[in-house]
Formats: sequence, C-alpha cells, structure tokens
Amino acid sequence: MSQELPQARSRSVSVDDTGVRRQLADGSEESVTWAELSSVVIRVIPEGPWQEDVFLMLAGANGNGTAIPSGDPAADAVIERLQTLPGFDNDKFVEAMTTDADEAYVVWKAGSTSN
Repeated sequence: MSQELPQARSRSVSVDDTGVRRQLADGSEESVTWAELSSVVIRVIPEGPWQEDVFLMLAGANGNGTAIPSGDPAADAVIERLQTLPGFDNDKFVEAMTTDADEAYVVWKAGSTSN
C-alpha cells in the first residue's frame, strides 16, 4: 500500500509544445513551460518496488516547476521531449533510471551545450 500523501498524487499530467502541467489530487497544479525550463533532475529515492521511486524534476527559472513520477503514463512523452534539449546528458539519465541509489542526477541545465 502506498504511503504517498493523497494531495501529492497526480490526477493527470499533460505534455504539449508549451510545457508540462501536473494536476494534483487536491486540485492544485504544478507546471513549467519549455521556454522557462532551467534544469532537469532525476530524483531516485529508496521506496521501490512498491512505491514510486524515480521522479523527473523539472525546474523553471522563476522557482516554479513540477515533479513527474516516472511511472506516470505521460512520463514517456516528457522524457522524449527532454532528450531533445541541447546538452541533455543521456548517459547520466540512463544511469539514474537504472539505479536504486538515493541520489539526485542533474541531466540538463539551461545553457549547457555538450553531452
């Protein structure tokens, strides 16, 4: 049984050409546009395999952002879009997605241009 707080659960995640929006179960919304995206972090926590343990953390330049659970149906679309960002570190992304370490992996920062 999940111990995740009910208000933190996603009701829906949408991805489009503007950005990413996560509607939470309590009715609140988290969002970030692609234009304001400043960093992407893969956060791994030792909660698996029974609870969500990998999150895509998208931070905006203005302090806004959202955390998308990797198991969310929209996560594949988010990942596909993130991998097109100039300087996205795909090797670090693969490392993050295949570990169970309690760690945060910075896979992209605004202004980065090398892989």
